[in-house]
Amino acid sequence: MNRVPRVTSPLLALVLVVVFAAGAFAQEAFTPHHVAKIRTVAQIAISPDGTEVAYVLAVPRIPFQDDDGPAWTELHVVRTDGQSRPYVTGAVNVANVRWTPDGRGMAFLARRTGDATRSLYVVPRDGGEARKVLAHTTDLVSYEFSPDGKQVAFVARDAAPTERADLVRRGFSQEIFEEGLLFQRLWVAPFDGRTSGTARVVNVPGHATSITWNPASTRLAVLYAPTALVDDDLMEKKVHVIDPAMGEPVTKFNNPGKIGQVAWSPDGTTLAMVSAADINDPSEGRLMVAPATGGALRDLMPSYNAHVRAFAWKDANTLVYMADEGVTSAIGDIRKDGTSPRAVMATGGPVVVAIDRASNGTVALIANTPAHPSEVYVLDATGAPKRLTDNNPWLTTMKMAKQEVVSFKARDGVALEGILVRPLDEKPGQRYPLILTVHGGPEARDVNGWVTSYSNPGQMGAAQGFAVFYPNYRGSTGKGVAFSKLGQGEPAGKEFDDLVDAVDHLVTTGLVDRAKVGITGGSYGGYASAWGATYYTERFAASVMFVGISNNVSKVGTTDIANEEFHVHALKRPWDDWPFLLERSPITHVAKSKTPTLILHGTADPRVNPTQSLELYRHMKLHGKTVRLVWYPGEGHGNARAASRLDYSLRLMQWMTHYLKGPGGAPPPADIDYRGR
Repeated sequence: MNRVPRVTSPLLALVLVVVFAAGAFAQEAFTPHHVAKIRTVAQIAISPDGTEVAYVLAVPRIPFQDDDGPAWTELHVVRTDGQSRPYVTGAVNVANVRWTPDGRGMAFLARRTGDATRSLYVVPRDGGEARKVLAHTTDLVSYEFSPDGKQVAFVARDAAPTERADLVRRGFSQEIFEEGLLFQRLWVAPFDGRTSGTARVVNVPGHATSITWNPASTRLAVLYAPTALVDDDLMEKKVHVIDPAMGEPVTKFNNPGKIGQVAWSPDGTTLAMVSAADINDPSEGRLMVAPATGGALRDLMPSYNAHVRAFAWKDANTLVYMADEGVTSAIGDIRKDGTSPRAVMATGGPVVVAIDRASNGTVALIANTPAHPSEVYVLDATGAPKRLTDNNPWLTTMKMAKQEVVSFKARDGVALEGILVRPLDEKPGQRYPLILTVHGGPEARDVNGWVTSYSNPGQMGAAQGFAVFYPNYRGSTGKGVAFSKLGQGEPAGKEFDDLVDAVDHLVTTGLVDRAKVGITGGSYGGYASAWGATYYTERFAASVMFVGISNNVSKVGTTDIANEEFHVHALKRPWDDWPFLLERSPITHVAKSKTPTLILHGTADPRVNPTQSLELYRHMKLHGKTVRLVWYPGEGHGNARAASRLDYSLRLMQWMTHYLKGPGGAPPPADIDYRGR
């Protein structure tokens, strides 16, 4: 038996204590395995009295420990003093959390053991078992209790014809593309506080989505699209005011283009909504109001160069809003006549992604920082955000690279900015390889918050000695409508020139080695990655393209959002200028490519068809280029399952390390060591 020797020297004892203490507090550097276990707050609902916040926590499954699949979503509640407790946890998928009108319970949607469909449950605030209060023949999509607590409105998809199910069982499983679509309908049922009565359908033509009651519980504001097609859901949804008792519309608003949140004023006289400015606006982001009886919408802040994302009524005349401002966030309030705008949240705080307001005025947030993923916050009396939850306490053991905002100018003088994660343990005067990470959309933005995920290298790239830069190129959101339209009608033009200009700026600062620059991104960022590997091949030594575009002609013919692309990006149809679209397609420039390219794509992607990746792969292969294609069976426009996400992270970092820091040449091994750290 081995014995621990007795320490007799005081000096030796002190040395051992110091060594053990250093070991206990040793910090780790980020790896894909660390990223794979990050928990994130996905939704919040503050109690009516403002003392507690219910939140949905996304808990990823851990490869080799759990069965593969998307993250579980749990229900937790945190008091405003920071005490958090679990309510519905484990192998569950909780969604759409709301407080009941009396504040005594929390409602949520879930398909639990024994359920044939996703149903509505309520769990008591003071604890106990959740009880089912509403089930339907198909899954519930959304719901809303009336303010008086006597009714519940919900949206559910039509049931497939019984005879169709029988034919499928007999092998007749053919599908008629974009025909026979199942619409979502609005239903209303009585509610006595414990269970619902018989529901009745409200037969308004169209495809229903979100719903909200007026304060008197007599009207519903409902978003309807003309069909169940994704394109119509994005571009053609209109706000309808419905009389549920009569089952018919009272009025309809001509909101233009994309539409977000809709809510009634406390006195029921006004509807506010987050809408696009016009049909060509790439993203909803204007805070608009109109009389609830109908009329023209009015933008409360027409000159505000930001994007409003959410709001809440403070009183009958004032709204509190949350907005994307550049790479940061803003919370303010404004009167419904557009006067007296005022900042509510102190500047320089965390990046806010969602807000909710209690009737007593307490504002709850989902927010994140460069050092921590999204958590629950509340605003204190001074407007300072106070974090209530810490769902990743292990992050205190991690070594964090420095993150900062970088401003630069494009070659034509347009002012741009982005987020730089500097290499961990950076040494002054040394140049480093760069991973340029391009966001999708392009109606999106990167923020000075948490920037690390399975497809965004962030801290795991910095830990391996890379600089990682996230550029907000022209067309990004956060700077108003005009800026978000700067790339329209010119795909892969000045918007992608901005990416090269960003690299040049970082080279000029002395941080980046110009010969060791990689590019990656998903969707439109995948398009940028393919463009960097072909047209701009002299500038990029490695490319990782995820669910990206390679052929603008075939992309239009295979996507589920061809009309959205026309209205807010292309501004013309392919037949208006076939040669132009081909010239702006990466496949056209494959012959000159020198950039080793890794292509990854889900086989069930409806947005960017997997053939976009296959086309680029095949053309590069025929030209004898260095390329690898990885399929993710069953994944859509982005990976949802834990194993697919870990595989992606490992391959991304393997490819960049091999070609920016390693030997280069032939591709690295195709097999991945998933268990290694």
